[in-house]
Amino acid sequence: MRLRAIPTLLLSAALTAGALAATAAPAAAAAPTSFEDQLRALPGVSVTGVADKEGFPLYSLSITQPVDHTRPSAGTFEQRFTLWHKSTAKPVVVYTGGYGLSSSTREPTTLLDANQLSVEHRFFGPSVPAGGTPWNKMTVQQEAADEHGIVQAVRPLYEKASKWLATGGSKGGMTATYHYRFHPKDYDGVVAYVAPNDANNDDDSGYEDFFKRVGTQECRDGLAAVQREMLARRDTLLPKFEQTAKDNGYTFTNTLGTTDRAYEFAVLDQVWNFWQSGTVDDCPTVPDAKTVSDDELYKWSLDHGLSIYEDSTLGANSTGPYYRQAAAQLGWADLKFKNLKGVRHYPDIYQPNSVLPEDMRTTYDGTVIKGVDTWVRTKSQRMLFVYGQNDPWSAEQFTPSKNDSYKYIVPKSNHGARISALPANERDAATATIKRWAGVR
Repeated sequence: MRLRAIPTLLLSAALTAGALAATAAPAAAAAPTSFEDQLRALPGVSVTGVADKEGFPLYSLSITQPVDHTRPSAGTFEQRFTLWHKSTAKPVVVYTGGYGLSSSTREPTTLLDANQLSVEHRFFGPSVPAGGTPWNKMTVQQEAADEHGIVQAVRPLYEKASKWLATGGSKGGMTATYHYRFHPKDYDGVVAYVAPNDANNDDDSGYEDFFKRVGTQECRDGLAAVQREMLARRDTLLPKFEQTAKDNGYTFTNTLGTTDRAYEFAVLDQVWNFWQSGTVDDCPTVPDAKTVSDDELYKWSLDHGLSIYEDSTLGANSTGPYYRQAAAQLGWADLKFKNLKGVRHYPDIYQPNSVLPEDMRTTYDGTVIKGVDTWVRTKSQRMLFVYGQNDPWSAEQFTPSKNDSYKYIVPKSNHGARISALPANERDAATATIKRWAGVR
């Protein structure tokens, strides 16, 4: 607690009064009254700021977490989270983005007019231990324990009848699912959006099949031809890529190593990114690979999926820790790229260790993810999954159990699939389910 300064003229009187009262019985500490007072009184939790969001307080918070929940004495770190508080009688939606801290209002929060608690994933942003990050402690189980600790700390501030739901999109949907698997009593339901489920990392047929059927044949053929042409014209296009890197201050020394490797990696990801963020409405813009000029081909690619992987956003930075998780536990899509035969220089580059610095590279163990998949299919309750029909990340999905659990596919949608975009009857059914779980009419 920070002491307030005592005006100089009152200091002597205050000391005298304190001396006279020294022999009196100590007064009982006043119980916290306001919600903010109660937050500040939570063990291990610090209130680092308060802002107004739509007329309600948005608290910035941190909590002291063990680096290793199996060995609490092995060090701690501060994990950031926020709490948008409306009422102790309303439901609480716990949002796990799966990356750095985001407090953007999520769809279930709006549907339920709920409070929202948003968590930064361990070892993203500033939620890291001092003195170096032990990447072997960045596991599904450890993050689930982090979030369990936050829920256990904050839950007593809300009425016992208040329902708690988890939500998240993409990696955040995976994170919410993993938390629920290891601490199912924390939530009354989970709403996971576009959450990939690579339960068998050796089998990528789901992804291969997706790219054989997404959109139209004409669009698929056009994208495949453009992707091949990007590598076939490497001699003329690589200098443009190098200029882009120079203009933006991009380097590749610590991760992919060279601009040539970085260029190939970006091209390999190009069609995936086109469908992840785009729609079939973008198909008419695909250029004719046989006649398009170098300049037009490169510019179109930059605007439609040529995402550059570079040092400042990889490794321990930005979204980089995701690739460590993918390499260690989450898995990845190892596509065959049959359309690129004869134009690739690095046949084994398309995997997460390629974009990691040497000290973060690791070997894969899918045991936990397979176990989660089995639990979701057979034992889980009150889970609702939302996927996008044209989203490559939705190619390998969770299969909900028959225990009050559901899955919806949003037609023609990409990685931004939402319940609100479902056909009316499905939208209404999904909304009614979430409200029932939350006890909201």
